[in-house]
Amino acid sequence: MTGEFPEPLRVLVERLSKLPGVGPKSALRMGLTLLKWPEQATRELGKSIYELRDRLMICQSCLALADSDPCPICSDPGRSREALCLVSEWDNLLALEQGGFYKGMYMILGGLLAPLDGVDSTGLEIAPLRSRLKRGEVKELILALGTTLEAENTSSFIKNLVDREFPGLRVTRLAQGIPLGAEVKYMDRETLRQSLMFRQDL
Repeated sequence: MTGEFPEPLRVLVERLSKLPGVGPKSALRMGLTLLKWPEQATRELGKSIYELRDRLMICQSCLALADSDPCPICSDPGRSREALCLVSEWDNLLALEQGGFYKGMYMILGGLLAPLDGVDSTGLEIAPLRSRLKRGEVKELILALGTTLEAENTSSFIKNLVDREFPGLRVTRLAQGIPLGAEVKYMDRETLRQSLMFRQDL
């Protein structure tokens, strides 16, 4: 991408190509498509991008991205406070929530233990999890972390922490209908439903 492109298009293509899965050719196609859009549509897209950081926030209760704090899930009086589903990232929460079959609360751990990648327990949201469990509302902690090696290690770490600091708290995991090595966010709705329904004690 050099001087053959007009400067505004070149800058846009360079920035778009930094998005995951978007190479220079795809970025150029996107840029040219935007030029064909009505002016109002492109301005609205730009405004949405500009406002993204200003309008989104982190829910202090579950650590999910939301446009309010607490988020709609945490502020819903119809949801059970006794079940807390622990997920590694926000997109896993979305995958479970879109199924519509879980009516408890969530918490985002912020990743998985991965020592080879430099992610230890200090890189996870352990302190907020402890704080949440200390309230005494949660009767069951559901580990919805997947079945990768990192997920298994993280599950063992959380289980040991709970046994040590919150004896008597029920800890379950998604049933093994999820294939080994798979991530929660890539599972179909029925697999997720079955996994939640037939979750197992650890």
